[in-house]
Amino acid sequence: MDKFLWGGATASYQCEGAWDEDGKVESMWDRYLHDENLENGDVASDHYHRFEEDIRMMKEGGQNSYRFSLSWPRIIRNREGDVNEKGIAFYKKLLATCHEYGIEPFVTLYHWDLPQYWEDTGGWLDHGVCDAFAHFAKVCFDNFGDQVTYWTTFNEPKWFVVNGYFIGNYPPCLHDVQKTMIAAYNVMYASALGVKVFREGGYKGEIGVVHSYTPIDGVDDTIETQIAMRNADNYSNNWVLDTAVLGEFPIDLITRLSKDYDISFIKAEELRIIKKFTVDYIGLNYYARALVKPYTTGETQLIFNHTGKKGESKILIKNWFEQVKDPNSEFTQWDTEIYPKGLQDGLLKAYKKYNVPIYVTENGVGVREDVSVDQVNDDYRISFMNDHINALMNARDMGADIRGYYAWSSFDLYSWKNGHEKRYGLVAVDFKNGLVRKPKASYYWFKDVITSKGEIIKRREL
Repeated sequence: MDKFLWGGATASYQCEGAWDEDGKVESMWDRYLHDENLENGDVASDHYHRFEEDIRMMKEGGQNSYRFSLSWPRIIRNREGDVNEKGIAFYKKLLATCHEYGIEPFVTLYHWDLPQYWEDTGGWLDHGVCDAFAHFAKVCFDNFGDQVTYWTTFNEPKWFVVNGYFIGNYPPCLHDVQKTMIAAYNVMYASALGVKVFREGGYKGEIGVVHSYTPIDGVDDTIETQIAMRNADNYSNNWVLDTAVLGEFPIDLITRLSKDYDISFIKAEELRIIKKFTVDYIGLNYYARALVKPYTTGETQLIFNHTGKKGESKILIKNWFEQVKDPNSEFTQWDTEIYPKGLQDGLLKAYKKYNVPIYVTENGVGVREDVSVDQVNDDYRISFMNDHINALMNARDMGADIRGYYAWSSFDLYSWKNGHEKRYGLVAVDFKNGLVRKPKASYYWFKDVITSKGEIIKRREL
């Protein structure tokens, strides 16, 4: 594992703060959280002003890579595409600091913070945003291409599209299948355009996509359950990964949707671009699998736990599938199953199907923690990471080409609708007392793992 990338991950809105400084314009999340008077990321972890400290701590923690995203509204000022040079300067300093400390940047172009000036025209329902994304990508490649080897077009298309347009708990808070389909198509087309700009520009390095990976298991091996599993896989995974890697939307998904919805927005010439400009690698963000059974009765319900009170989540899509809980599994306060075998099985399945390099680009556990102590003794996080890195190493031993592991997250940050209460970081951030950084026990444990090249991981079969 000499060339393996070990690091942590963040996202611009969740950690930078400085929401209106140095020419940054409003994002859709700025507008939404301000209008709804919800806890926001105006300051977050203040990474914008403290990035040197944070990157130095990554180095001191043995990490050799940092996965982060660029803020579109910090870089592009308006719909005309004018560049904010102060935003460019900030990311150049951040990248230079990474290289100063021997940290390999792993850079995401889009991690959900669409400029509000594009949300005003319809957001991802506006097909013109696809070309705007391609322009944004080119600006980034031109300005940072000499400092970046690993590029990602989008972080978790499924998550922000489904939550924004179908479930309605993220902006723009819609509940519309037709609009969900249009947004999903536009995002995947925009991703292909980003790859096209990268290829035709002759930039160095590799470009991929990062997906919120939910490996699917069934309650039994009946034909009905197999069909439910395929439906769940199409909903959760295939429309992102098949499209990005193989260049094709799942035909059975499109066929099924076409029976009830209009698919005339899909254009042959754009499908040719999607087919031609596929990714070099995939990043898989793994938190849990989905255990499903055939649909029985009831209307569609997609309820996610944002309170940390167990038992609030429910996923059922009428006539497609129902997600159930394994009574033998452990769950977090936010109803996330702790199931490392899902990562092992999912990595093997993804590599067999797509045959491209894989990075585990997010993996972690969110909990409430008292950070007023000198050091958070997060043995639960150490146990979680140990078991999931073990799962990754098992999959590598079985032949999967896995090239990196990124803990979510590098340090405590703003966790979208969960606010600052849900903590994932290897480093504690005291949001109430000057944003002081204090490494947790997991930070030092992770350093030992990296130093040993994974040899100290407690290995077991899953």
